[in-house]
Amino acid sequence: MSVQDNEADRRETELLSSLIGDIYDTTLDRSRWPATLKKIAAFVRGESAAVFWDDAASGGGDIYFEDGGIDPAYRDLYFEKFVKCNPITTPRFFAQTEVPVATADLVPYDEFLTTRFYREWAQPQGLVDFASITLEKSVTKSAMFGVFRHQRHGLVDDEMRRRMLLLGPHIRRAVLIAKVFNVKEAEAAMFSQSLDGLRAAIFFVDANGRIVHANAAGHFLVSEADVLRAAAGKLVAGEAESDAGLQDAFLVAATGDAAIGGTGIALPLIGKKGERHVAHVLPLTSGARQRARPSHAASAAVFVHKSAVEAPSPPEVIATAYKLTMAELRVLLAIVDVGGVPEVAEVLGIAATTVRTHLGNVFAKTGTNRQADLVKLVAGFANPLMK
Repeated sequence: MSVQDNEADRRETELLSSLIGDIYDTTLDRSRWPATLKKIAAFVRGESAAVFWDDAASGGGDIYFEDGGIDPAYRDLYFEKFVKCNPITTPRFFAQTEVPVATADLVPYDEFLTTRFYREWAQPQGLVDFASITLEKSVTKSAMFGVFRHQRHGLVDDEMRRRMLLLGPHIRRAVLIAKVFNVKEAEAAMFSQSLDGLRAAIFFVDANGRIVHANAAGHFLVSEADVLRAAAGKLVAGEAESDAGLQDAFLVAATGDAAIGGTGIALPLIGKKGERHVAHVLPLTSGARQRARPSHAASAAVFVHKSAVEAPSPPEVIATAYKLTMAELRVLLAIVDVGGVPEVAEVLGIAATTVRTHLGNVFAKTGTNRQADLVKLVAGFANPLMK
């Protein structure tokens, strides 16, 4: 390896370490997300980055955090008009967590270029591709991190995928912790007091797992000595395998932000009665997190909450139940949302004959023969508890 290559690797390592620190600082101050996302977009060589959610069942969605790189008028237009006809929304829901996927991984790229979504929304902005990582899935929604590519960048390449893979676990952890740690503003002087108002159990520990501080919910959880307990002042999981993972996460977190990587994104904790919790470990070694921790002895924060068993989303259930291909599922959902064959062909950017072929396969596999029956079929898979 040449001197120039060594220097480039050193610069990338330093930049990556700093960027990961910025990502974790967003857990305490969400106003940092726009600037952090702008740095991420530059690091992975993209145009604009955002953390958002999609609902594959209803065709809805919204943005959690964005860097402001997309014109607000186009952003609003997307959610008002184009969110339901984005051809990659449904197949993206089936992507593996933390694995970067590009447009061509989800739909044939030539087909994508003929869709209304590309012709009327992406192309006018000069956008040619989009790389995304699934952060979390629930019953109907999936949270995503994504980066647009402008025509000057070209299509998503291996280098962009590599860099997104490096950041993906840290972004996912930060988003999951932010979901649990729902404090809008946490001033350092008031940090400990703020924690007592949270339902999630929160512990500050050192590299050896010694409890430096715990909020009220944390004290209650260890007092039950089931899922977690305090042994000689150390935070210990009730089940041996879970405890080994927890202790390893404490040691790794003490060495810095970058070191923790994808280890222990969501550590499962199982109580003696089968009750399940999830723990997230956040390093407290730099930035705003270091200033906010209640003691300099603390090197990690541990967020613990009950685990909910999630059912698959309706589109995923429908596809599995009737053995539909991704193309057939897209046509089925478009028929329900958009209407007839000509309209679906225009929205998806495919020939009407292709729509009819897929529709015929859907009819055969579902045992129906009318579009009205397909609407009833999809409605029957809707979760009656969801508004």
